[in-house]
Order: sequence, then structure tokens, then C-alpha cells
Amino acid sequence: MFPSENKNRIGFGGGCHWCTEAVFESLKGVVEVRQGWIASCPPNEALSEAVIVTFTDEIPIEILIEIHLMTHSSASRHSMRQKYRSAVYWFDEKDAEAIRRHIARLSQANGVDYITEALQFKEFKLNKETQLHYYSKNKTAPFCQTHISPKLALLRQRFGKHAKQDF
Repeated sequence: MFPSENKNRIGFGGGCHWCTEAVFESLKGVVEVRQGWIASCPPNEALSEAVIVTFTDEIPIEILIEIHLMTHSSASRHSMRQKYRSAVYWFDEKDAEAIRRHIARLSQANGVDYITEALQFKEFKLNKETQLHYYSKNKTAPFCQTHISPKLALLRQRFGKHAKQDF
């Protein structure tokens, strides 16, 4: 489905990058999650909270996209969309159409009108060191308990075979 040689790297944006980072760090086959801000081409050239995920063939890209759609407000056109752009960022143009088709298939299968776009990756700015791996460092913090832990519980329920047991 995804023909590019860069198939093992993809960007995701949609919600708080602490949440997005924790979701993908909790998955088997994900070897690195870089948390910060991603920009695309106009009209999406402003930096928006996002992560870059590097993964192995242990987890299919289609599953990563489905998990991303399930773990943020992927159908909501809320007022914070500039800061929290709902997107899957591709690194090779050959992947763009496959990502769009997969989002459309999931939209039809789930009966959801996703607003998530397939966008070209253009720029990345890494967050400050103190903010990286936020959930791993702060699991008992109120934000983690009210926002991140419930997403991880849903992920384990629906995608248990892909979830790390010790996260």
C-alpha cells in the first residue's frame, strides 16, 4: 500500500503533543517518537503540535494511522485547529495518496467524517528537553491522569496486541 522507501517514518498531528507522543511511545514496533511542531506547505506552513514516528515492520503503517485517528479529535473543527492541526505528514509524495485512501476507508468503515489531512512534511522543531517523554516522566500528574491515561487505556483495549505491556 505504501510504496516509498521512507515508509518507516511518518508524522502525526492532531492534539496535544504530550498525548500524541505517549500514544505512539506505548506501541510495539515504534523505535522513536520525536515530539515538537511540524509545518507543511501553504496554507499549513505554521508550526503545529505534532510528532515524528519511526517504526519497524512489526507494526503496519495502516494501524498507526488508525490509532492516530482514534486517539485525538479527528472529526472536530474546533477553534484550536491552528495549534492542533489534524494531519498525517508524509515524507515521500508516493505515500500521500495511499494515506488519503486509507483515511477515506477508515472514514467509511467507522461512519466518521474525518477532517485529518495527508500533508507534506516540510519542517520540524523539537520541543524543549524538559517537555520530551512527558508522560513517561509524569504519569501521576493531573494532566496525564485525566487526558493521557484514558487514551492509553482505550488503545490497549482496541489494539492490545500492538501495545507495550510495561508502558
